[in-house]
Amino acid sequence: MCGVVGIIGTSEAAQEIFLGLTTLQHRGQDAAGILTYDEDGFHRVKNLGLVESVFNRENMGMLTGAAAIGHARYSTIGRGDLIDVQPLMLSYPFGLGIIHNGNIVNCNELADDLRLRSCRHLLTQSDTEIVLNLFAEKLASMAQGCGLDGPSFEHICEAVGSVFQKVNGSYSVVMLVANKGLVAFRDPSGIRPLIWGKRPVRREGERATGNKFHGSEAHMVASESVALSFLGYETVRDVQPGEVLFIDMDGQVHSRVITSGGRRSCMFEWVYFASPESVIDGVPVYGSRIQLGKNLASFIRKQVEAKKLEIDMIVPVPETSRIAAIALAEELGIPYRELLIKNRYIKRTFILDSQEKRQNAVNLKLSPVRSEIKGKKVLLVDDSIVRGTTSKKIIDLVRRAGASNVYFVSTCPPIRFPCYYGIDFPSQTELIASGKNLSEIEQVLGADAVIYQELSGLRRSLEMVETVGGTVGLCMACLDGDYPTDVSCGEKFAELRQADRKGRAQRAAKGCKR
Repeated sequence: MCGVVGIIGTSEAAQEIFLGLTTLQHRGQDAAGILTYDEDGFHRVKNLGLVESVFNRENMGMLTGAAAIGHARYSTIGRGDLIDVQPLMLSYPFGLGIIHNGNIVNCNELADDLRLRSCRHLLTQSDTEIVLNLFAEKLASMAQGCGLDGPSFEHICEAVGSVFQKVNGSYSVVMLVANKGLVAFRDPSGIRPLIWGKRPVRREGERATGNKFHGSEAHMVASESVALSFLGYETVRDVQPGEVLFIDMDGQVHSRVITSGGRRSCMFEWVYFASPESVIDGVPVYGSRIQLGKNLASFIRKQVEAKKLEIDMIVPVPETSRIAAIALAEELGIPYRELLIKNRYIKRTFILDSQEKRQNAVNLKLSPVRSEIKGKKVLLVDDSIVRGTTSKKIIDLVRRAGASNVYFVSTCPPIRFPCYYGIDFPSQTELIASGKNLSEIEQVLGADAVIYQELSGLRRSLEMVETVGGTVGLCMACLDGDYPTDVSCGEKFAELRQADRKGRAQRAAKGCKR
């Protein structure tokens, strides 16, 4: 899971990409990068770390041009090295730059094929490089002899179609083609989000000149609508599953749905990952989280009426669950209290890449208000329970603060199956709900009761929100095992990811010893 932004049509493209990435920082905290293009060619800055630490006044001054792409990385493939940080580039054909959000399930097989069949030497461990090479290979074969005119939209569609045929997984991709324009496409199931917006060029000094861009409107594509609205872009629509969108240097928009397997958007976007200001595939994130809380209320009310639960207060686990917890408290008429105070300088513990890091981070991340918790029956609300590491720590934290009873509510149903599409739990063995019943989960977590959202409640939470363009189709494979693509090579994928984590931990340990 990463954050991607692409902009074409303004001389302030790099500055806007920087601001867009800042609004999407929650999607990736490992690394960031920006690539721009003008008549002098490509210009790139990238590094490990948060957006604000990677870019400064000096290196932003190097990023000139009216077209730019930017990436905030959450590492789910590879070792997290600097060489893997996006955007990635190829000089042939024409000059290409790429950013990508998602995971390629068959990346190992495709990498072997590129090496053996095409004699291509891959320079990174990133699956994004695989997509880049497959696109480039087909584009080169289609566009031979077109010279300075560069590839046509038909050529680009053929190249994207080749990616669709070979690549299995989730991918929302944004590319720059030198002197031609910006390309965006989304996998045939639309698992990862991608939205398109535009705005008029605001002033004459902003308009790009020369051979850089000749349109009167600036265009932007991004992982979430929050980036568009922050920068004043009006949403046009979501990029459709299996669609290629191309904005050329004259500002002309070309689009085509090449193939579609039916929309299967990742449910975790609404439950946890996306910013509450965003609208994903027509479904407002804030509204869906309100409904998640309301749907839980009816079940919990029955438990209270049956005297199985006695609740003095409802407490959210910051930050994502706050909206659902408020709705739940309103429905039940039980006091809502914010009693776990978050240290805002600690990373989101779920996306840290090792259990040890997650455990240590929880101790620094949350501080309980002991004076309010002591002697109380506390209902904790969190967005989900994945490995259970963080949940167990929080329950223990509240108990040590003096709570007489601790109940734990998950707004997401039990996660029992691996995710191969960009959420970093590719191994079933690490999931607390896999192979355990509710009583066993309660025992492991140390909770007096654990309450999960039901699958039907999750569906209703998204369907009940007023949408643009109808009900969104969901990927809930981590809940029900119904994967939208072939995952027969998923076991190999999980093995590679485990090896990446192990290698990263070993290098970190060596660094500490030094």
